[in-house]
Amino acid sequence: MISRKAFLKAGGLTLFGIGIGGIPTFMAQAANLVQQPALFKRRKILVSIFQRGAMDGLMAVSPFNDQFLKAARPGLFMQAVKSGNIPSLIDLDGRFGLHPAMQAFESVFREKRLAIVHGMGSPNNTRSHFDAQDYMESGTPFNKGTSSGWLNRAVGLLGHEATPFQAVSLTSSMPRSFYGEMPALAISNLQDFSIQMRGNPMSANRISKSFEELYDQTASGLLKTTGKDSFDAVKMLQKTDVRNYKPANDVVYPASPLGNSLKQIAQLIKMDVGLEVAFAESGGWDTHFNQGAANGIFARNVTDLSQSIMAFWKDMEVYQDDLTVMTMTEFGRTVKQNGTGGTDHGRASCNFILGNDVNGGIVHGKVDTLAPENLEDGRDLAVTTDFRSIFSELAVRHLQITDKGLLFPGYEGQGIGVMK
Repeated sequence: MISRKAFLKAGGLTLFGIGIGGIPTFMAQAANLVQQPALFKRRKILVSIFQRGAMDGLMAVSPFNDQFLKAARPGLFMQAVKSGNIPSLIDLDGRFGLHPAMQAFESVFREKRLAIVHGMGSPNNTRSHFDAQDYMESGTPFNKGTSSGWLNRAVGLLGHEATPFQAVSLTSSMPRSFYGEMPALAISNLQDFSIQMRGNPMSANRISKSFEELYDQTASGLLKTTGKDSFDAVKMLQKTDVRNYKPANDVVYPASPLGNSLKQIAQLIKMDVGLEVAFAESGGWDTHFNQGAANGIFARNVTDLSQSIMAFWKDMEVYQDDLTVMTMTEFGRTVKQNGTGGTDHGRASCNFILGNDVNGGIVHGKVDTLAPENLEDGRDLAVTTDFRSIFSELAVRHLQITDKGLLFPGYEGQGIGVMK
């Protein structure tokens, strides 16, 4: 269980943001009168997107020449050769095909800025969503008692001065990845978080003085620290019109939760408030029935995922050298489709990594022929790449974190070459 201290410290700003109906008016007014900090030194930024529900990696990036897969999925299998008006897979390398609804990813894959890791997953073979997500976000797949998340530990290992916006999750509650001793913010909506000052400036000045005295005089050191973190974060947003943000390059983000989250992450990055680790979520990947092939639930999900990420990437054009985007999902789906046109909980899946320092244009990892004897438990794509090898390589190569032992306790594996 996470300690009370760690929860309050990491979740303090969430309590202010959503626990009492938004930022208190007196807090926003006071914050607006405090001088906004100067711009911060630009640093590397990692954006992690969790696809909750377990994405079918064999449908997202399909080994289209595998006859065992074709036989196992008579209603879901797609060809890489166009036939009439039926959408076909996008042939990536003669073996793997990208789902046609992810066409937005094709250009960056060809430019060698998008890498795919297939056969990735957890060494723990649980098929419980809750447990698998917990293990992946804690980064300790055989220890359920770990109190911190791997992204929180990563923040602690960055080794330099931080701002209140160093680690931000664009979610309504703090994700497991950010649990821990290092401060992190959970913000569901920047518009609610940056209420503009109204009213008498002299009155607001008195409110400001009273507000800061409140936290200076509190007997609780924890409350004092959490309150000041919250106050510092609010005042950094006060002079920015987040409601009327206009993305670069005429970019239009999908009107979806993920699109909205990535748009707000883009705003924070452009504000130069010191963001280094960001987190967002994408839901709806538990496709037990009516999964669909070229169209349907899965196609809608991957359309949103790819278009949201690419809108963010294009919006971030002048920041791309400092930015890496990574997806993750707790496990994959069964090789064989079920009786309701879907797939059940499986083992390995795939993930996507986008950035200028990525070894892109390659489907990394090992995927054996899907013959019955090669399947895990006779039913699933086997996990051949431990998720920690991917996460640690990004942390080392992109964020310049050197202590992998503290980042992933007990793990001694090596990277797979997904980063340059």
